Amino acid sequence: MAVRQLLQRRAAAARWRRGYSSAGAAEYLHRSIVPTMHYQKSLPRLPVPKLEDTIRRYLNAQKPLLNDDQFRKTEDLAHHFEKGIGRELHEQLVAQDNQNKHTSYITGPWFDMYLKAREPVVLNFNPFMSFNPDPKSEYNNQLVRATNMTVSAIRFMKTFRAGYLEPEVFHLSPEKSDTQIFKKIIRFVPSSLSWFGAYMVNAYPLDMSQYFRLFNSTRLPKLNRDELYTDEKAKHLLVLRNGNFYVFDVIDRDGNMLKPSEIQAHLKYILTDNSPAPAFPLGYLSSENRDTWALLRKNLLDNGNEEALQKVDSAVFCLSLDDFPIKDFVHLSHTMLHGDGANRWYDKSFNLIITKDGTAGVNFEHSWGDGVAVLRFQNEVFKDSIKAPAISPQSQPASVDSSRAVQKLDFKLNDALKAGITKAKQRFDASVEALSLNLIQFHEGGKDLLKQKKVSPDAVAQLAFQMAFLRQYNQTVATYESCSTAAFKHGRTETIRPASIHTKKCSEAFVRDLSKHSTEELQKLIVECSKYHGRLTKEAAMGQGFDRHLFGLRCLALSKGIALPDFYQDQAYAQLNHNIISTSTLLSPAVQLGGFGPVVSDGFGVGYQVHDDWIGCNVSSYPTRNGKEFLQCIYKSLEDIFDVLKGKKIGS
Repeated sequence: MAVRQLLQRRAAAARWRRGYSSAGAAEYLHRSIVPTMHYQKSLPRLPVPKLEDTIRRYLNAQKPLLNDDQFRKTEDLAHHFEKGIGRELHEQLVAQDNQNKHTSYITGPWFDMYLKAREPVVLNFNPFMSFNPDPKSEYNNQLVRATNMTVSAIRFMKTFRAGYLEPEVFHLSPEKSDTQIFKKIIRFVPSSLSWFGAYMVNAYPLDMSQYFRLFNSTRLPKLNRDELYTDEKAKHLLVLRNGNFYVFDVIDRDGNMLKPSEIQAHLKYILTDNSPAPAFPLGYLSSENRDTWALLRKNLLDNGNEEALQKVDSAVFCLSLDDFPIKDFVHLSHTMLHGDGANRWYDKSFNLIITKDGTAGVNFEHSWGDGVAVLRFQNEVFKDSIKAPAISPQSQPASVDSSRAVQKLDFKLNDALKAGITKAKQRFDASVEALSLNLIQFHEGGKDLLKQKKVSPDAVAQLAFQMAFLRQYNQTVATYESCSTAAFKHGRTETIRPASIHTKKCSEAFVRDLSKHSTEELQKLIVECSKYHGRLTKEAAMGQGFDRHLFGLRCLALSKGIALPDFYQDQAYAQLNHNIISTSTLLSPAVQLGGFGPVVSDGFGVGYQVHDDWIGCNVSSYPTRNGKEFLQCIYKSLEDIFDVLKGKKIGS
């Protein structure tokens, strides 16, 4: 099974088993014996791969995408780069990395990549993950769930800041490392050595440097490059409903959480407020082109809105309360991925969205962090809100004067700002109108059967995408799969390149030459794909992919004012980085569905989950691609793969 998925699944399962301590139960999720950041200092550093390995891996990824003449040209450019300017840049990158041992070589370039991007964050960068419903149906009432999830989110924040949150650890041998005895010993090992202690028992602590940005944080639009802003002193929650902005304190002056019954009272007050929707909803501005938004923000500040914007930016997080129920999974995906534009603030580190029927999800801004941190937050919040809910459906709100505690923010808008909001709404509506979201559930098998047949579930899902695209468009294209490098200090992500000569050969056998192959031959082709994909996944998780290394070298050349090497001007390089099939997967007891927009206008955004006995797939696309047909082709590919693995003749 893919290392990365094993990591996610075991970490999620371990967190699910954690109990609650009775001491301070109202304020904290739990009190870990091992301090939260105990391993951070001794985490291994993200390696800079050898240049020759990077070039070899790059050429392997190019092979299925190019004809022989194109490949020869790309190969020549790559070897020329490796022997010449690439070698010089690589040596400079290694020297720079050695001088910055407190971080990773990708940190700066990766922040720049996100923060310098001028496209709107919504649809282009912000993904979503929706929560499973509360198993007790009466707890899915909007007010009850909003109160419970808000309380659990604040408990998470307080637990993390107090150093009581269990460190994030990937346990390969949980019977040795995920035990009270081990924790009691490791907490006395100095932080500078603690990682090695965990490693000795086959446990791998993960980087937690992103977690502080979960709260009181926002992305501020600035010309050319945005900034990340965090104000941990702020004590208020931002609540959006019907396009109106409300704030109230959830932490008192002593640092204690407001009583759940008071939070319930304030949220009830907001949910029953009959103020009309604003004629010019400010939320649309956070969906704009970043330079356009930066200029409009300056206008907002100059027009006397500094205090109101400060409240928005510094809020603990943004709770978005929608006034409608969810109709189906497609409606759920649209709601969580973009919503109506008025009732979201896309720049906040995350929006916790809760609809009229209690359906909940998170839409998060991507520059500050990756799925690992957000998923941990969602797992803990979901578990706490269902196992230790702060209020019940019978709970009565506190008798407090919410009209005094809750402040409705008013924004002073001049004609230029009103015109800016109108234009932002038009652009937002047009983008959303062009977006299609479709999904399938394949119930003829899942992880259990695939593991029984000794093939990687992730490899099979990725093979199905390759096969589907070949069936639909008769070609193999650049494909991206995200892989966490959180096993390293300040690691972010690396790319797995699922399109390989193996998947191409296998896909062509299934789609074009089925009659020429026996079931046994097809089985062998699937196994080859699985083995190769497993190797790519392991390399990526260990910081031995090629994408981040080449990206780092390119950024270094540009920062030094060096003319962009021919290697980067190769059409094949551009084509490989034009990711037509962009994919991401996660599996968690807390998450029902996840998704994101296509990363290119002629692409597919594929969120998928391989469950024990079924496979789910959520695909986004724009009009140049047919997402519904792509999913039909994925379904057919999965059917064929599973038939072959079961020893059946396809279509029998």
